[in-house]
Amino acid sequence: MPEKNDVVKRVITSREMRALEVNAEYYGISLLQLMENAGHNVASEIALRFSKDKSVAIFCGLGGNGGDGFVAARHLTALGFRVIVILAGRGKDITHKAALENWNTLRSMRNITIHEVADSSLIPDVQADVVVDALLGTGTKGMLKPPILQFVKKINSMDAFKVAVDIPTGIDADTGEVLGEAVRADLTVTFHKSKKGLEKAKEYVGELIVKSIGLPEELENYAGPGDVQMVLKARRPESHKGDFGRLLVIGGSETFTGAPALVALAALRTGIDLAYIAAPEKTAHVISSQSPDLITIKLDGRHLNSANVPALKAYIEKADAIAMGPGLGLHKETVDAVKNLIEAIEAAGKPLLLDADGLKAFSGFKRKLKIPLVLTPHAGEYAILTGKRLSEGLTEKIGEVQKTAAELGATILLKGAVDIISDGVRFKLNFTGNPGMTVGGTGDVLSGIVGAFLAQDVGPFEAAVAGAFINGAAGDFVFEEKGYHMVASDLLSWIPKVLNDPMSHLRVRSKIAKAT
Repeated sequence: MPEKNDVVKRVITSREMRALEVNAEYYGISLLQLMENAGHNVASEIALRFSKDKSVAIFCGLGGNGGDGFVAARHLTALGFRVIVILAGRGKDITHKAALENWNTLRSMRNITIHEVADSSLIPDVQADVVVDALLGTGTKGMLKPPILQFVKKINSMDAFKVAVDIPTGIDADTGEVLGEAVRADLTVTFHKSKKGLEKAKEYVGELIVKSIGLPEELENYAGPGDVQMVLKARRPESHKGDFGRLLVIGGSETFTGAPALVALAALRTGIDLAYIAAPEKTAHVISSQSPDLITIKLDGRHLNSANVPALKAYIEKADAIAMGPGLGLHKETVDAVKNLIEAIEAAGKPLLLDADGLKAFSGFKRKLKIPLVLTPHAGEYAILTGKRLSEGLTEKIGEVQKTAAELGATILLKGAVDIISDGVRFKLNFTGNPGMTVGGTGDVLSGIVGAFLAQDVGPFEAAVAGAFINGAAGDFVFEEKGYHMVASDLLSWIPKVLNDPMSHLRVRSKIAKAT
């Protein structure tokens, strides 16, 4: 299969691409711009292959892929082609904002014939030299259903050169699976990067061309609202307690009772169903008094010790993820207990987040674990973990964090003015947050958010990226209310608001930038 590329050839999943598009809008590249570039690229590829006396039929869906088709129709008409647009539905049902704008523009053009087809039995018997499939995009999952199925059959029945926009309708963008029936394209014009499933569906893809739509490569390394949307778990009416995760928090001591409470409360605000806090008995009583939402497991002794491990194994089995370290202390018996607990967690196959004293204890016997592992150090804790101070430059820091993450087989979330998240291969930078968040406890809130996502079966890298964005954004909303006079518990009530509308952080970005 010949390939032409305007960008570096790599693959991207449908979830990653959707997140990237949302993040692009957050960073100032509108979906309207991306759609314009996509549609123009499709028109250009057709114009390279066919003379202007040819006719083009464009089958469009009601979403973003259809919007790309609307733009292609406008550009092809401008180039002199005879264009027919067949809409799979009614224009009044288009809800995609950018697609609707381009639809309204298309309707005002006299030289384009438009058919709105609400009933698949009424698909017009159009004739064309080129047929464009702009029905469904990369987010398609599940078997095709009417009326799209009938449109796909119609396209395949036509004696014309077939062009698929982004991906042939009926192909799963991630697996290459044929969803019942799929468009058999002669040419597929995909955008930004190739999609994983295209390589496995060559007989449907035809010639594959990857075109740039104006998404800078570096944007893939920036955290944004798309990363939050990517990890959210839909709640069905029939959901039961436990469906959204159980987090076990192991932490706290006589001196530090607030830290594990903040972790658990942040996890609950993030959407898990249950958060258990395992702490020494006296500490657990104090923690219980802080909120009726907290469930405590009272451990024997003044500090966490190895004798507590057998009792905790049952809770480790019950939990979906474990966050260990906040407020734990570093007594020798506690460090020994951390090592034994990590072995028990590893044996149970549960994801683990280590922060604060748990991370410091781990630094004494660090090794690759056989479970998903997230480490959330600040610069000082990172120095303890690695035995080396971080470089000052951001580029150098990124390389160092990537190297350490690869060596430990972990995801590292290095907290700072710019958070650096890496799993040893990928990295992302998070820019949310402000200097007011140097107050104690904001890192515990972060651990709770990330721990909650781990408990909901989100991968460690994605959980850390989303958690960093949410934690910083919550802190920025608090800054808008209180300035730098904030405490960590102020962030808790903002977590759901960021989760429900992560793009709303745009409203405070400029204020934060001016203040800092």
